[in-house]
Amino acid sequence: MSRLLRAVGLLGLLLIAQDALAQKLRLAGDAWAPYADVSLLNGGLSTDLIRTALGRAGYTTEYEQVPWARAIHGASEGRYDILINAWYSEDRTRIGQFSGEYLINRLRFLKRKTSTIDYQNLTQLHPYSIAVVRSYAYSPAFDSDADLKKVLVASFSTAVRMLAAGRVELTVEDEYAARFALSREPDEVRDSVEFLPKSLSENSLHILVSLKNPDHEKIVADFDKAIAAMKTDGTYDKLFKLHGL
Repeated sequence: MSRLLRAVGLLGLLLIAQDALAQKLRLAGDAWAPYADVSLLNGGLSTDLIRTALGRAGYTTEYEQVPWARAIHGASEGRYDILINAWYSEDRTRIGQFSGEYLINRLRFLKRKTSTIDYQNLTQLHPYSIAVVRSYAYSPAFDSDADLKKVLVASFSTAVRMLAAGRVELTVEDEYAARFALSREPDEVRDSVEFLPKSLSENSLHILVSLKNPDHEKIVADFDKAIAAMKTDGTYDKLFKLHGL
């Protein structure tokens, strides 16, 4: 009987360990196609990469798509464990720990096709109104330039429609995200705007793990290790191809 009890006890410990490894993480982010959108295949490229990596690391995940400002607030309070698709900013280090980069975003300005605006440095853009999405971080130089006339909006769709209508003179967005969004805008919007040749920046993309989660350091380490393994074994590239990128 004692052997049986020991066996049952050991099984119980193994089940507890398995449950610990399968810790469920609450992920949050906003709709940002083609990287994240619940209407897309596997939730979009970034969502697929992140959930695959965390799954390999032994975690289960649930994802909630919410406005970005709500996602940030939820992570700061610990209602969400992870923000997906986070660009680095110093302010955000007060609410979470950043992973290593798992993607690179190329940020580009858009203007109306009839506009003669040129961009080589930010000083040239001081006279112009620029629609930017509320709570987004773009680049340290852009975010900290108080002389830029930034018009806060709720989404890139709002920004590009304002641009097409002449209510602002520029907007800025990740190139792949902008092209995806423009493909779903009316012809009069899509055909009236174009990218400026020079990029604002290339931003690394990270997950941000809430400091309210006591295992935030381990989660980041596990995620980084899994992403590195996916790049080595070809899974990373396969997911890009799966999502048409």
